[in-house]
Amino acid sequence: MSESSNKPPLSLSPGQWSFTRWKTIGQLEALEVHHPLFEATVFLQGAHLTRFIPKDEPNWLWLSPTARFEPGQAIRGGIPICWPWFGDPARNAPEIRKRVKTHSPHGFARTAIWKLEDVNESAHEVEICLSLDANEDFSDVWSGHALALLTFSFSVRGCQLAFTTTNLSNEPLAYSQALHTYLPTTDVLRSRVLGLGCSHYIDTLKDWEYCSQDGPVYFEGETDRIYESGEPLTIVTPNTNRKLTAVGSDSTVVWNPGPYKAEKLSDFPDSAWQTMLCVETANAASDYQVLNAGQGHTLGALIGRG
Repeated sequence: MSESSNKPPLSLSPGQWSFTRWKTIGQLEALEVHHPLFEATVFLQGAHLTRFIPKDEPNWLWLSPTARFEPGQAIRGGIPICWPWFGDPARNAPEIRKRVKTHSPHGFARTAIWKLEDVNESAHEVEICLSLDANEDFSDVWSGHALALLTFSFSVRGCQLAFTTTNLSNEPLAYSQALHTYLPTTDVLRSRVLGLGCSHYIDTLKDWEYCSQDGPVYFEGETDRIYESGEPLTIVTPNTNRKLTAVGSDSTVVWNPGPYKAEKLSDFPDSAWQTMLCVETANAASDYQVLNAGQGHTLGALIGRG
């Protein structure tokens, strides 16, 4: 990646907003929303949402207590954006693999600097829109040209993400992606995901074995599955119920590192696996997308009360 792609866009300047402000957190620039009804934090690096806090409630997202806010370092927690490939490049379809020039997982969007497009505020809602022009600046890791546009909508109803990819090249573009949502729990062993029963999934921990789900998804240690389902979900923890509704997705990733992998993860306390889980709205495995020239696709997720 070229050096210039890591620099914040020079055109950015503070807007005349009522609830939204620029803030430097660690070494990164972020937009902080302090609305009477909710708070939120979105980083320019990675278009990364780390906080959504309705009034008098805790953060709806899990953020590692040892997360680092440094250039080029993916933030552990919140909602990282995995794009234009998800997971190990070698496990993606051939049409995706042929464009990837690195072994690094999850694409470059989560560490790239995005551009602020717009902030819209009202008495009930705040919208923040960011863009990433994936052009020749990323030619050392990926061949292609696409525009990524991500709109966050915050309100008392919940938090919504709309992630649109437009193919700006003259040939078909294949890609995979995920909104890698980290959710908090007081005890992952007493948490479950409803809505995936009777669906099939790939168990990546069993050499990508194809399996069937019967009933709720429980966590008994390390979990890494790609479900063939985009149905609405309910995530039940000892303290909360959350609804997760997907748009433009026929795959859902469920992940928890468990105790042994947690010891190997960066910016992740050894015991943190007990207090989080990931339920990711995705276009992964066989659910990858192919766009013709000029064509777009929107992947969306709405996190609301259960």
